[in-house]
Amino acid sequence: MTTTRTHSKKRRTAKILIGIVVAIVVIRLVLPYIILHFANKSLANMNGYYGHIDDIDLAILRGAYQIDSIYINKVDRVGEDSVPQKQTPFFASREIDLSVEWKALFKGSIVGELVFQRPYLLFTKDKVEPKEVVKDSADFRKLLDQFMPLNINRCELRGGAIQFKDFSSRPNVDIAMTNVNLLAQNLRNSYDSSAVLPASIHATAEVYEGELRFDAKLNPLADAPTFDMSAELTHTNLVKLNDFFQAYAKVDVNDGRFGLYTEVAAKDEEFKGYVKPVIKNLNILGKEDRKDNLLRKLWEAVAGGAGKLFENKNKDQVATKIPFQGRLDDPKTNVWVAITNILQNAFIHAIQPSIDNEISIASVKEDKKEKKTFFQKIFSKDEDENKKDKKKGK
Repeated sequence: MTTTRTHSKKRRTAKILIGIVVAIVVIRLVLPYIILHFANKSLANMNGYYGHIDDIDLAILRGAYQIDSIYINKVDRVGEDSVPQKQTPFFASREIDLSVEWKALFKGSIVGELVFQRPYLLFTKDKVEPKEVVKDSADFRKLLDQFMPLNINRCELRGGAIQFKDFSSRPNVDIAMTNVNLLAQNLRNSYDSSAVLPASIHATAEVYEGELRFDAKLNPLADAPTFDMSAELTHTNLVKLNDFFQAYAKVDVNDGRFGLYTEVAAKDEEFKGYVKPVIKNLNILGKEDRKDNLLRKLWEAVAGGAGKLFENKNKDQVATKIPFQGRLDDPKTNVWVAITNILQNAFIHAIQPSIDNEISIASVKEDKKEKKTFFQKIFSKDEDENKKDKKKGK
């Protein structure tokens, strides 16, 4: 009798275990389709954008899942049935891996990490422009929160591209930054919490035979943007950007290599830095211009002459160095927006092709007396004397 009861309990236990295993297998098989349906529904209902995912794979043991072939387009026109009829490509990625970051988990923080394989960003003039994307960034953050409920502490991009197109120009402009690789770590300060700038970003890219390198230390959790960054672009072939120059500057570049070096630091709502563009072997006029009309030849002569004025005869390069500093308009500005805005303004401004390592967090607050030019010294004498008289009167 006892033996029968024992066998009965064993059979019941076995059935329960088999049932649990079957339930896990069923959930494992069904869950990706549920997540995929939810994800595509969220992507289809974005304000002003439309997206789609081909497939989702789960990796339960390491607490991760992979998004395969995702795209997000800007909606240009919506039909009567609320279905997007015309779209402009904006973002795509072959694969996105979302998972728990184990390094931070061992430090006691539950945070996530993102890895993008072959991500692609396309900005199109008058359709999808950077300023518009910044305005819509709140919606993208909400979407990201739905996909990854954990705070992102590590982000990696592998083999990406950033492209800009202008179909309204003549000729059309189509330029790109390729082979973009980026690694951002400790964005939530999950370790090294005592460091002033705990987070780091390192990025590299290729720009028309040239190489771009970007390095930054920052504190993403600070009340005001706080960072120390440097970037350098070397040996970019200007001839390969001729559509850009013809469309916006109305000149043909026959030869030339471009480099750019910059350092920027910010803290306590202030920023300071410099930018140094360098152009070597610049040649705007040449045999290739024989078919150009007279007006274009005149303009290219002026542009070429301006370049010669600033050219270093010994090094055959056009260069200058422009320092800049100021205050951030909004102390609550997002650190990423602050870095983008500062560089966007600074890059309009260029002597030696290297980073000077003179800008840091400590240099932002340095008080330096403004150096006056010869004419300022002459015409400011009266002003200085008036100030002295006022002090004596007091």
